[in-house]
Amino acid sequence: MSRSVDCAKHALAAFWILSVAGAAQVQNYPTHLIRIIVPFAAGGLNDTAARLIQPHLEKALGQTVIVENRPAASGIVGSEAVARAAPDGHTLLMVASSYTVLPATTANLPYDSERDLAPIAVMGKNPLLFVVNTKMPAKTLGELIALAKANPGKLNYSTPGAATQTRFVTELWSGRAGIQLQHIPYRGGAPAVQAVIAGQTEFSVLSPLVSLPQIEAGNLRALAVGSLTRYPQLPDVPTVAESGFPGFEAIQWVGLLTTAGTPKNVVDRLNAEVNKALKDPDLIAKLAQEGMLPAGGTAAEFGRLIATEVKNWKETARAANIKPE
Repeated sequence: MSRSVDCAKHALAAFWILSVAGAAQVQNYPTHLIRIIVPFAAGGLNDTAARLIQPHLEKALGQTVIVENRPAASGIVGSEAVARAAPDGHTLLMVASSYTVLPATTANLPYDSERDLAPIAVMGKNPLLFVVNTKMPAKTLGELIALAKANPGKLNYSTPGAATQTRFVTELWSGRAGIQLQHIPYRGGAPAVQAVIAGQTEFSVLSPLVSLPQIEAGNLRALAVGSLTRYPQLPDVPTVAESGFPGFEAIQWVGLLTTAGTPKNVVDRLNAEVNKALKDPDLIAKLAQEGMLPAGGTAAEFGRLIATEVKNWKETARAANIKPE
């Protein structure tokens, strides 16, 4: 009996020591250099977002924060590195919305997008814009749908690539609209938007960064915006939800994650600092230059966004017969 009591006491003491050590680690966070891994080359949207938040975190946390680019395998290599890092909040990951497309397009993804990484906060969002060639008779999404139904499979849409978010958004929307469109993939957003302007394709769903200047120049017509509220730069253009698809949202975003298992206190602190930084006018202006509106919000809200998109894109891939590679 005494041996059992002694064992219990030792176990309790060990648990108390570990708890105190863990609490001290959280209280003292951060204890050393923090890395923000960007899983793409320098110059992209998530790289820009990482470099915008870096000085704010460095000042707020009192530790050196560096941005490290690991461009390989469509972002998988950098994301896996963070998924396998120590869960202590010293290794962060800046991703774009393509992060939620990978589970639908990649066979044997070496990490679980929902379980192996912990959301911190969304930094910025922008609505995808539904655009057509100005010679198209369609002035609304409803008119585009009617045109597509009258010409099944004859209307083409361009995307920046076969496994991109814009393709999945278009497939999801066209499926709900009950129409058939032919997909024409290009290598990047610039050639995809030029294809619509030149009449090589009739329709596309693109980011404001590549499409808004062409809309303002009169080279493209915007039929709808993918956000649930109207886009400030295009106040007269209705949302997709207003155009007969209640609740339909098509946005691009950039957000910060860390390794799953990181103490909640650490995640909460990082979330608070990101939200605080997003109120800075200079940061807001620089996000706007990238076509992004400041987002923020809770870690739980970001987690729900990721879960919803992963589910939607997997279902869309099955419906459109898009096979993981």
